[in-house]
Amino acid sequence: MALPIAVPNFWSTHATSLLSAIGNTPLIKLERAAAGLPGVEIYGKAEFLNPGGSVKDRPALNMIVDGERTGRLTRERILLDSTSGNTGIAYAMICSAKGYRVKLCLPKNASHERKKILKAFGVDIVFTDPAEGSDGAIRKCREIYETDPDIYFYPDQYSNPANWKAHFETTGPELIRQTEGRITHFVTSMGTSGTFVGTTRRLKRDVPGVHCISAQPSSGFHGLEGLKHMPAAIVPAIYDKDLADDNIWLDTEDAYAMVRRLAREEGLLVGISSGANVVAARKIGEELARNRQKGVIVTVLCDGAAKYLSEPFWEQED
Repeated sequence: MALPIAVPNFWSTHATSLLSAIGNTPLIKLERAAAGLPGVEIYGKAEFLNPGGSVKDRPALNMIVDGERTGRLTRERILLDSTSGNTGIAYAMICSAKGYRVKLCLPKNASHERKKILKAFGVDIVFTDPAEGSDGAIRKCREIYETDPDIYFYPDQYSNPANWKAHFETTGPELIRQTEGRITHFVTSMGTSGTFVGTTRRLKRDVPGVHCISAQPSSGFHGLEGLKHMPAAIVPAIYDKDLADDNIWLDTEDAYAMVRRLAREEGLLVGISSGANVVAARKIGEELARNRQKGVIVTVLCDGAAKYLSEPFWEQED
């Protein structure tokens, strides 16, 4: 049974504000995912329990606060950015709470649920060519911004250091605390790369000998919504290719199968990137077990399944 190691702050009996509930998510032991791997423990950081439903709440809040602090975000300006969905939802939630307007460029093939959530928050959505994926949304966003930069605050999540710094300041320290410094491996897939870059920089600073592994779709054409195959994509400015100790290539169908497995064996309804991350963690665990090594592997459960329940892969049989 999956049991939380730490209790997030918003589960306490004390009243709190919406935005202060971001972060301090539980670390969940994935018992079945580590089955048959003696000496190996696999954990998932339950980022789907953030109030906006994903890991993107952390960088979105940090980029917005940085925009306020620097004076680039004011009541007169509209927050404009490109998104595959989760950062946009985080922007929308936070800006609704703070009183800012939001305009987002989003690939037209984003899940039906993500579109409905953004509309519910009152976001002005510009849909982009699905064949161009997140790169097409980036290009459209830049085009809109350049036509009238004075009316927009463009945080540019792919280039903004406040993205990865959110994870350096919060996610990394939480993982160290929650594993009591026992973490041996950290792995996560990449979109903006902020989660990997920020968390890895903190872990490598504070945990001697930790191995940090990136994960990417195995080709530029894939069904892993929000993730980038870096060799074929517009590479985010915040991405540091020298940080990873190794990289794992992910196949779409493996991620889909793991999402179904996590629901049916661990009781966790999580999204596609979460499934991809657990596939990567399992691969690391299998390598350790082959070499008769022990390990404490941590990955990220980026978001919940609610945004993907209309997808046909749920109907497939394993």
